[in-house]
Amino acid sequence: MKYPIIAEKLDSLDRCIKRLIDKSPATLEILQSDHDRQDIIAINLERAIQLCVDIASILLAETNCHPPQTMSEGFRLLSETNIITKPIADQLVKAVGFRNLSVHAYDKIDWEIVYGLLHDNVNDLRRFGTEITTYLES
Repeated sequence: MKYPIIAEKLDSLDRCIKRLIDKSPATLEILQSDHDRQDIIAINLERAIQLCVDIASILLAETNCHPPQTMSEGFRLLSETNIITKPIADQLVKAVGFRNLSVHAYDKIDWEIVYGLLHDNVNDLRRFGTEITTYLES
C-alpha cells in the first residue's frame, strides 16, 4: 500500500471491529447490565471512529480540498472527492456524533442506541475500510 500509516490504521480499525463483534451481546439487557462490556464497546467504538477520522485527514491532506473544519466534514469531503460513497460518509457523520457523546458525556450514553449500532452499523466501519483500500489500490 502506498500509505503505510493508513495500512496501520486500517489494521487497527479491523481489530476494533473484531472486538466490537466479539463483545456484542445477544440482548440489550445483557449490555445494560454489564459495565465491563459497556466500557469495552464504548472504547472500541471511539477508537474505530477516531481511526476513520484520522484516515480521512491523511487522505484529504493530499487533495486540493480545504481542510475539514470538523470531523464530520472530513467524511463529507471524502465523499465529494469520490474517495468514499455518500452512504458511508453519511453513516460516519452520525458515528462522529456518538464518538463525541462517548468522549465528552459518557454518563449520558443510551445503551439501547449502542446496541442498535452494534447490530446494524458496525459493518459501515468495515465498508469504510474496504472503500479506502479500494481507492488506494486504484
